Amino acid sequence: MRKILVIGSGKSSSYLIKYLLEKSITEDLLIIVGDINFTHAKKLIGDHENAQAILLDVFDKHSRQEAIQNADIVVSMLPARFHIEVAKDCITFNKNMVTASYISPEMQALDKAAKDKGLVFMNEIGVDPGIDHMSAMQVIDKIREKGGEMILFESFTGGLVAPESDNNLWNYKFTWNPRNVVLAGQGGAGKFLQESTYKYIPYNRLFRRTEFLEIEGYGRFEGYANRDSLKYQSVYGLDSIKTLYRGTMRRVGFSRAWNVFVQLGMTDDSYTIDDSENMSYRDFVNAFLPYSPTDSVELKFRHALKIDQDDVVWDKYLELDLFSRTKMVELKKATPAQILQKILMDSWTLDPEDKDMIVMYHKFGYALNGKTYQIDATMVTLGEDQTYTAMAKTVGLPVAIATLAILNEKITTPGVQIPITKEVYTPILKELEDYGIIFKEKEVPYLGYNPLHV
Repeated sequence: MRKILVIGSGKSSSYLIKYLLEKSITEDLLIIVGDINFTHAKKLIGDHENAQAILLDVFDKHSRQEAIQNADIVVSMLPARFHIEVAKDCITFNKNMVTASYISPEMQALDKAAKDKGLVFMNEIGVDPGIDHMSAMQVIDKIREKGGEMILFESFTGGLVAPESDNNLWNYKFTWNPRNVVLAGQGGAGKFLQESTYKYIPYNRLFRRTEFLEIEGYGRFEGYANRDSLKYQSVYGLDSIKTLYRGTMRRVGFSRAWNVFVQLGMTDDSYTIDDSENMSYRDFVNAFLPYSPTDSVELKFRHALKIDQDDVVWDKYLELDLFSRTKMVELKKATPAQILQKILMDSWTLDPEDKDMIVMYHKFGYALNGKTYQIDATMVTLGEDQTYTAMAKTVGLPVAIATLAILNEKITTPGVQIPITKEVYTPILKELEDYGIIFKEKEVPYLGYNPLHV
């Protein structure tokens, strides 16, 4: 049997393992799932005859190398920072490798070694990055093939709660790592290209510069800028493009309300708060507000942020119990961001019956024969339950399909790479449609620039 080693059995691994197990009989596969949490690895494979769970500590060189040497291909579903030791072992033992993570400088440094050995090191093949790359390049290549010149590309992705589980005023729940949500947008200004002009949005303005997006059947969304929209400009072959913008999607109104936390400093992760374990939520909020011998915390909050009592945004903060005297932080030496995360998790943690949703929206503007055109492409995927989530589906399935395609030598171009070539994206996107991951394309009037960006 051909052995596929999957290192890591976290949230995004469920669909990946399910897919491989379903293919294991016809493809003659043995799926080996290695994790430091043996019980969790065992739970994901159940009693399947073509699967095996092993205890694998990625920091234990001997057990890691033994598992990799025994495999025909290796899938790393570990946090991105842990891929590199696995990758080095794959070079040593001549094994192809697949990850869903961004290519790190350390991973990129292995490109020559991978090419010299004819190894495929496929990265960024989850949802974002991943499905965004493939779906974008498919349309961009079609436009180029008919002689069109790309002049605009905008791309947005959001991990949200499904409509039937959307029952709070923020229209949001944590469907992935809460810490990443709290820290979103930090570490540099949003950078993009608008009508051939470089534009920057500093963190303190990021959540007030949004773009509205409409998806048929799912209503209105808003998008705010990612940190560096130009990261893939050359990779996509868009060096001469006039407008290039990548962003994150939320429901309308989220960004305005979130901006209040940014302005107060509650998303700061750079210092700790003294005696934080003995603070109530109310004490935490009050720590960021001016002293007043007469005004309540609520009044100071509204006054400092210019929020009227009848403003719809006010109800969002009340819903979070921000001003509770009885709910305690209970975190020692915590940063403001850590405390805010704890408060939000009270309200935004998915209930057992809740489902999540992935939304993606691309805009392609191009010139052809002296005229301008625009294509909008949208994708919505809903989760099934807390194990087989939309996030796990859109991350795990592309990884699984690519793994099998590499194993079957349908993807053979060697080197450290991302899925932007026809060899990779054509069969994967086609198979994803069988699982309901489908892009709907429509031609719309070319609008040129968005005034919100200019």
